[in-house]
Amino acid sequence: MTRYHARWVVPVSAPPIRDATVVEHEGKIVYVGPRAGAPPGPDHELGEAILLPGLINAHTHLELTLFRGLLDAVPFREWIARLQGAKAAVMTRDRFFDAARLGIVEGLRAGITTYADTCDSGVALDAMRQLGVRGIMYQEVFCPWPDAARVRDAAADLRAKLAALEPLETDLVRLGISPHAPYTVSDPLFALAARAGRPLAVHIAESDAESRLVRDGTGPFADALLARGIPVAPRARSPIALLRALGVLDAHPLLIHAVNVDATDIEAIAASHASVVHCPISNAKLGHGIAPVAELMAAGITVALGSDSMASNDRMDLLEESRAAALAQRARRTCPGALSGRDALTLATLGGARALGLESRVGSLEAGKDADLAAFSLPPGFGGGDPETALVFALGGSPARLVTVKGVPRVIDARLLVGDDALLRRGHETAALLAAHLRGDVSTLDPLPPPPPPPLPPPPPPLAQA
Repeated sequence: MTRYHARWVVPVSAPPIRDATVVEHEGKIVYVGPRAGAPPGPDHELGEAILLPGLINAHTHLELTLFRGLLDAVPFREWIARLQGAKAAVMTRDRFFDAARLGIVEGLRAGITTYADTCDSGVALDAMRQLGVRGIMYQEVFCPWPDAARVRDAAADLRAKLAALEPLETDLVRLGISPHAPYTVSDPLFALAARAGRPLAVHIAESDAESRLVRDGTGPFADALLARGIPVAPRARSPIALLRALGVLDAHPLLIHAVNVDATDIEAIAASHASVVHCPISNAKLGHGIAPVAELMAAGITVALGSDSMASNDRMDLLEESRAAALAQRARRTCPGALSGRDALTLATLGGARALGLESRVGSLEAGKDADLAAFSLPPGFGGGDPETALVFALGGSPARLVTVKGVPRVIDARLLVGDDALLRRGHETAALLAAHLRGDVSTLDPLPPPPPPPLPPPPPPLAQA
């Protein structure tokens, strides 16, 4: 057994405990409570720190980590077009793989132990496996054409990608699918994905441009699709109504963003038992607005927290996201109680676990759950205040002191135990190539992804332990 002692333990599912201990044995939590009652074992003294469950990033794009700082203040359709153009021009499988591993390294430093990643290149599953973290990789699928032949081809390509990736699944990492969004996926493909029987994630109700496409058949996405010869017409009252009509909500999907939703949409989401991933900083940076998180939660909908990609956020820090979520809801509703610090922290922990179907294993500190742990030093001058409030409002940007995944240390004394100096160097080189391409990018604006990459080669050997 290993005994982790801290000034505060925050179980999330129960009130914080002062001068407390979490005991781990063979990857499981066997005790959470006062230090005096802990069973015997080797001690790990965290001192003036807060110990809590490992944070859960319920939406990210690890393969895009190297796009940090490259696409600021750009309209959404143009942002997507430039992103796809740069991916096609610069990125290779190896570069995507480097990016995914660098994203996980960043997340571990911020106390993130679980990643729900939507991925086109397919590299994120192996990156999570190699670095010993927990997660789901949702393999993206695209096909805006509604004709049966193209939809069959897209579905066959998806099946081939999943078959190549399935041998990499483990107890910690597994596969799902992500029909990307209404502007890149036709109704027949959405309907097929809903019946696939795998965990499902969809970008939905993210922007006004998307809503205009679905509701009216107009706007910048409609123009781009028509330019490709793809028919466009009104499809539903709203993006959520579209998913409901196509049976996607019946598959209990992970709904990413859900910014532009009204009371009818919220009722439909609640009735379907789908979950929502809130990405407050990405939503704000892209100018999409503030999701009605308070209303979603009041309707009984499970809400999780995500960073989105570094192309639309620039940082992966779930404590910072929780702060942004709480502040935005209070400003939006002009009410200091609109989203409490405790509720905001729940979004980054137990809310994420529930949204991903992992609540029996992670998301809170309880005996019997996996020992996914994170610890942060108390902020200077912290006395007898609320440690949950301190985590949300004072500790964003702070490095984690300790991170374990199923009991295995990944960060100890703020020192990362996985990594590769050459990986960082290659990442800098690729980021420079992306920046150079985007400075001279004169490609046609097109929101559609490039053709699918060739089949994945065998994965490289695991990174050496530091």
